[in-house]
Amino acid sequence: MDHGFPHLLIVLVAILVATKVLGELAQRVGQPAVLGELIAGVLLGGSLLGVLDPSDPIIRALSEIGVIVLLFEIGLHTDLRELVSVGASAMTVAVVGVAVPFALGYGVAHLLGLGVVPAIVCGASLTATSIGISARVLSDLGQLETPEGRVVLGAAVLDDVIGLIILSVVSTLVAGEAVSLGGVGVSVAAATVFILAALWIGNRIALPAFDIISRVDRSGTLGVVALAFALLLAWLASFARSAPIVGAFAAGLVLYRAPQSAEIQRKVATLGQFFVPIFFASVGAAVDLTTLGDTRTALIGSALIAVALVGKFVAGYGPWWFKGNKALVGVAMIPRGEVG
Repeated sequence: MDHGFPHLLIVLVAILVATKVLGELAQRVGQPAVLGELIAGVLLGGSLLGVLDPSDPIIRALSEIGVIVLLFEIGLHTDLRELVSVGASAMTVAVVGVAVPFALGYGVAHLLGLGVVPAIVCGASLTATSIGISARVLSDLGQLETPEGRVVLGAAVLDDVIGLIILSVVSTLVAGEAVSLGGVGVSVAAATVFILAALWIGNRIALPAFDIISRVDRSGTLGVVALAFALLLAWLASFARSAPIVGAFAAGLVLYRAPQSAEIQRKVATLGQFFVPIFFASVGAAVDLTTLGDTRTALIGSALIAVALVGKFVAGYGPWWFKGNKALVGVAMIPRGEVG
């Protein structure tokens, strides 16, 4: 079927209407709106209606922009100083939340008959937390700016970085090449240097620049330049072998301190109402319900889901000194999505 521009238009109509309707219904029964948006994606995907193809290049591009806007928006609501204040707890949650799911995923896959490399791939795929989904749910529930929310945000960012390092190692293994300690070190250094540099340069260049831009009396100028800043950092993060969403989140952290932060938040939220549902619908549409008909696939998949839940949940109890709701942290670390 020729997927031309008219087809794209009707797909976007279906996404926006379905995510809005099911998001509202989810909220009416006491659930976060994101749950309805994910279900909308499942309904529109290839398993049922076949309207939405998440592998379509245009849909994928819009989806990636959606998650970048989402993480930028989350960063705009996050005080870096408060994030640093829970740094030790977040780091512990991140490390436990990577090590335990990786070990359990590898062990279960190997016990069920997969080879060493496929088992390693299974373990690696369970390490990342979807900061997009977790942050959106916490925001919907009013928990994003609590100590638990800050721990989850910090841990999710950190284990995304760790997960990307693991990805580089696994990719090397899959390609049949030898893994070098130097290569791993380069990945770690690149991710660390990027985040520190983005925050340092952003505070010294971006904030004064936005003071100047805010004096330009043009409607929408501030929001457009803020989005351009987020996209630039997302691109630089990718260039530095990190995740684009980490760059977008860093951009939000920088602009949180800008005097114009409230206005930027409003403009980005308006933009997000279009792009963000496309991301969540695409995540839902990627679920292939037909694979559950194969007994072995269902068995391995169910086992991996079980250890994925356990592995991330216990991570919430890693920082024993943390006085907050550890169960909430553990549950919020469970979702996988864009990084997985």
